[in-house]
Amino acid sequence: MKILVVVDMQNDFITGSLGTEEAVKIVDRVVEKMENFQGKIICTRDTHFENYLDTSEGKKLPVKHCIRGTEGHRLCPQVAEAAEACGARILDKETFGSKDLPKIVEELAEGTPESVELVGLCTDICVISNALLLKAFFPETPILVDASACAGVTPESHENALKAMKMCQIEV
Repeated sequence: MKILVVVDMQNDFITGSLGTEEAVKIVDRVVEKMENFQGKIICTRDTHFENYLDTSEGKKLPVKHCIRGTEGHRLCPQVAEAAEACGARILDKETFGSKDLPKIVEELAEGTPESVELVGLCTDICVISNALLLKAFFPETPILVDASACAGVTPESHENALKAMKMCQIEV
């Protein structure tokens, strides 16, 4: 079974507090991937709480975002609609790389997945974290990242993350 992981396509990362022009530009491509994917889909959501600014991440990135229950925490409307249409599994994660993702991938694939492809935001933080985590759990499974359906904090950090993933045998 093939698995598509749609990483953190949330309002705060697209048009909200940490939104970028590059993130806005990939929304249609991500939706297209979801609509045409032959396999199972997982959508992750970066998830924080009101005490975010007191956390380790909040001290290093003091911009409140993806607070559970807010509009910014929700998947952007187009991705939410595609997720509902295809029966995607929604996974809230409180860390860059989801500790639960490998278990859910294995569950949906009913064993070792045929392949796992990642798209979404941000290439240089959560996409790379989850891609490397999945590579560690499934070393013989092709782990792929569609660069055209990802965006980073900056275009430069996006490219750096893609190069780093290639070095770790993730197909970009």
